Amino acid sequence: MITTTEDLRDHLAVAMEVELSTIPPYLYAMYSVADPGAESAMLVRSIVAEEMLHLALAANLLAAIGGQPDFLRADLQPAYPCRLAHHEPELPLHLAPMSVELVRSTFLTIERPGPHGAPPEDDRYHSLGRFYGAIEAAFERLAADGPLFVPGSEGHQLSGGPFYRPVDLDAEDSGVLVTVTDLATAREAIEIIVHQGEGLGEHRWADPAHQELTHYAKLRRIADGTVPVGEVLPVRTDPRAADYPADVRRIAVLANASYRALFHVLDDLYRPIEDKGFHVRALYHLMKDVLAPLARHLTAIDLGDGTVASATFEPVDLGPDPARSLRELAIEVADAEPSLAGTVSHLIDGTALGPMP
Repeated sequence: MITTTEDLRDHLAVAMEVELSTIPPYLYAMYSVADPGAESAMLVRSIVAEEMLHLALAANLLAAIGGQPDFLRADLQPAYPCRLAHHEPELPLHLAPMSVELVRSTFLTIERPGPHGAPPEDDRYHSLGRFYGAIEAAFERLAADGPLFVPGSEGHQLSGGPFYRPVDLDAEDSGVLVTVTDLATAREAIEIIVHQGEGLGEHRWADPAHQELTHYAKLRRIADGTVPVGEVLPVRTDPRAADYPADVRRIAVLANASYRALFHVLDDLYRPIEDKGFHVRALYHLMKDVLAPLARHLTAIDLGDGTVASATFEPVDLGPDPARSLRELAIEVADAEPSLAGTVSHLIDGTALGPMP
């Protein structure tokens, strides 16, 4: 049982770790689908967008009770393979090509609903819904015991409609960014996380109008063959950039660095900065206009052994000046691969991570 505010902060930090650890396996599987517009890829893309929302909500919950979300702590970004933190039984996470077996064995396990009426679980959980149930119960107990929410924490949170945009196959009324200031808004944030992911019991809808399926129901459509996986590119499982030829390696390292830059942007967003709008735009730009094209470019490179290259999502140390580190890596890639010059141009001119002049 979570009995103290400090313990609750620790569990919310674990929640952030859990949400972040699921994103690269989903992205990797999505990028392995040959047709980016295939329904299987779009379903997984819609899940990734909401996992980012869940990460933001977990961080808001942490900030609301006086914690400081730390996106740069050394153990927050995993290297793969790894295990889903605190899950029971142990659940290995791999970067693997999309397949029905991957969806059944891993993705559905991540999103699987707990039994109806199952008790909350904090340190070793069988479903994320039960884990968040323990977090919600702790909010209830601690708020009843005395002041829990820190006045003025709004500046340390990410909130507001313009900062989150649902993508295709997601519905706006299934959940948005919530500024957490009291028990009611804490409950709302937790409900969004659980309802979008696994739903309530076997309920398959994530929104009141029944326009969006839960993550579990979306994945079931792939697992049962309703949505075909489609052509899958022969990417390796748990690749390493060091195993690629030098010309491919530099692109993979830049893709990894661009993903790592997201952590720096998020770390800034959870501090009381003036122009959060710019940083949110940077977040979307890095994901959509830099990382995705680099990842797709890699999957077009034949490695000569029956496989193709891919992003490896390995942690990259960007040092004290992330914008400069990205610029240096981007210049190397643009010089060696002119077709990527446009993709990396904002990393080179510095506008990707620094405030607009």
